[in-house]
Amino acid sequence: MNFYAVIIGSEILNNTRKDKHFDFIRDELDKYGHELFASFIIKDDVELIKQTYELIKKDKKSVLFSFGGIGSTPDDLTRAISADIFTSKPLQTNQKFKQDIIDRFGDEAYPHRIHMADIPVDAKLISNPVNNMSAFYLEDRFFFVPGFPSMAHPMLKNIIKEKFSYAKKRYKLSLIAKTSENTLIDLMKELPKEIELSSLPMLDNNIASVELTLRGYDEDLLKYHFNKFKDELLNKNIETILAFP
Repeated sequence: MNFYAVIIGSEILNNTRKDKHFDFIRDELDKYGHELFASFIIKDDVELIKQTYELIKKDKKSVLFSFGGIGSTPDDLTRAISADIFTSKPLQTNQKFKQDIIDRFGDEAYPHRIHMADIPVDAKLISNPVNNMSAFYLEDRFFFVPGFPSMAHPMLKNIIKEKFSYAKKRYKLSLIAKTSENTLIDLMKELPKEIELSSLPMLDNNIASVELTLRGYDEDLLKYHFNKFKDELLNKNIETILAFP
């Protein structure tokens, strides 16, 4: 699965509010051995939201966590856009959600709040433990929650635990070497596609070093290639420190 986070909010980009969603979703997925494939922070802009959702929809392995835009104010665009992109159908009033809104707000449910119950066809509700104003999801992989962390995070904790708490174990090996990346490029090119490479160059007092990390699901294959890096550095008498998670 490829996990995507879409954080919708002009107020984050113009520094009115600080983002709290990225760290949360990254760390929550990590509990179960997953990691984010991509994360976007975007404006409340119809075309931009559409294009972002379309990109994610085209990925057959995608799982989307979308934050914000499901309220009843004019800048809350997510409900209508998600219906358009993911169902190609108009919004439909969810009768349970409609009744929840009426129960909570009474006469003040009209004329605006009641429209929060207009969600995509076949969408299922996500329970909101804070105020019972639900979020929703489609196809068990496209999840749309409020922008408020106090509501969104408990919702998604439950969703991730329920639907994504399984993961194939992935292994990680790291080292720090007192050399430049250039020393190791030939070995980097030999890595099979099953192994993910992360190379982070560093410079301290004009002395180059590199932090190299390999990740993969085949522990033996990972160790084999990691040891090739270690041997190369040893043969060249380059100081190396093994790093641990």
